[in-house]
Amino acid sequence: MELIQRNNQVINENDVVTVASPFIEANTKRVSLEHLKNECTIPVFSKDNEVTISHYQFISKTIELLKKYYPTDDIKSPDIRVSHIIKGRVPSAIGKPVKELLDHEKTIYYERCAFVVNIPSVTQTINGNTLCLSAGGVRAYNQENLYAKKSLEKFKLFIGFRNKVCTNTCVSTDGLADKIRVGSVDDLETHIAEVFQTYSMQEHLDVMTGMARYRLSERQFAHFIGRARMLQYLDKKQHNNVFPLALNDSQINTVVKEYYTCENFSRSKDGSISLWNLYNLLTEANKSSYIDSFLERGVSAYEFVKELSISIENKTPNWYLNNL
Repeated sequence: MELIQRNNQVINENDVVTVASPFIEANTKRVSLEHLKNECTIPVFSKDNEVTISHYQFISKTIELLKKYYPTDDIKSPDIRVSHIIKGRVPSAIGKPVKELLDHEKTIYYERCAFVVNIPSVTQTINGNTLCLSAGGVRAYNQENLYAKKSLEKFKLFIGFRNKVCTNTCVSTDGLADKIRVGSVDDLETHIAEVFQTYSMQEHLDVMTGMARYRLSERQFAHFIGRARMLQYLDKKQHNNVFPLALNDSQINTVVKEYYTCENFSRSKDGSISLWNLYNLLTEANKSSYIDSFLERGVSAYEFVKELSISIENKTPNWYLNNL
């Protein structure tokens, strides 16, 4: 079996899944489900040595339930991204120089993991873009206190759509459960099922379809960018009265760049841009987020553009547009 070198780590070539465009970038790398199952250790709570729920168990349980809810579908392999590798070694290799360690003497696990699974039979076209129903989740061990006794563990799960043009992840508020806390895989299964059952797919699609009906002029877009940069410097009272946008300055810079250069979602010849295109510029910029903030920022972008749509439709004042 051929081995490849990546980020100073040797990985079996079968552990790397090739996809044209990742749904999240940042400092992540792509791995397979089998790699998580067979080649990664599982962290424990150090005070009582109780095992945590592994990334593999989380992903496998999600896929299992997707197959239950969509039994006629050919559920594809998950697209898995990981980051913040934690390295170790087996006891027999204690004291051995790093350069002399053999592969079987090394241990690894990943502090953070995100994944997406597509449901190919459920699609929708919005403004010429094909969207595919998708589900996935995030697990970040850095949000657990692994130095204590076993406690409820944190998970984030979503169901929404994925834009096939750019693999942007489109998640609504009711499609995201970002505060799941469970003590067992059975509890996790219950929460996953609840998210799938309560998701309002049609409402989500209606909101995104409506985005394509509204546009910002070049002047309005410029005003929005300026206000977005100002947001973090408002005092607490002012900040509480403004609709939030979670993207950082670097990501706002990316939105400006792509406004001019994006092949699929850039401005029109007159400088205007549809809210659908703006939404996709925001979700494209969100790909640079770390795994543990990716979903929250994605939902923030959705709610923000939804709020702009409502303001334009009802002709109500909006701090980001200033009624220009």
